[in-house]
Amino acid sequence: MRKLIVVCVVLMAFSMAAMAQDAPKAEVFGGYSYVHTSEAGTGLNFNGGTGSLSVNPNKTLGLVADFGGYHTSKFGVDANLFTYLFGPKLAFRSNEKITPFVHALFGGAHLSAGGFGVSGSTNAFAVALGGGLDVNVNNNVAIRLGQVDYLLTKFQDGVDDRQNNVRISTGVVFRFGK
Repeated sequence: MRKLIVVCVVLMAFSMAAMAQDAPKAEVFGGYSYVHTSEAGTGLNFNGGTGSLSVNPNKTLGLVADFGGYHTSKFGVDANLFTYLFGPKLAFRSNEKITPFVHALFGGAHLSAGGFGVSGSTNAFAVALGGGLDVNVNNNVAIRLGQVDYLLTKFQDGVDDRQNNVRISTGVVFRFGK
């Protein structure tokens, strides 16, 4: 974990040296998101929304705050999953029509469930590693054609007690301060 943090800090330091002339100062994304989880052989499909704010100190680097809320209902049990993740994003803005990006986001997740007169909730460490592709409509708007993330959550304390999930999102990106 320490090595990953050191690599992220070094990447941020080097990318700040290459200040951009044509990068937006900030980007706001909002859209639909699907999360598939699997725990002990039981898969759950969550549907919901996600939003993020990226502050871009230069053409390549963005600092992201990402929030999502998802819901599922199966066998009479309703469940809600909320994620709050933060970290660096690297955007590759060499093409005017598309902007591919990758990110490494760290934070937490909150899961609540209830049914049959019983309810409960828990919090967990979460990591989202992935990226996506924005199709640029103009200087101020883009369509996030797709974003795919490996979403790791750790709702239990054992060494191997982690949930390997996938998150897929699509929506609209608004850009400011270009």
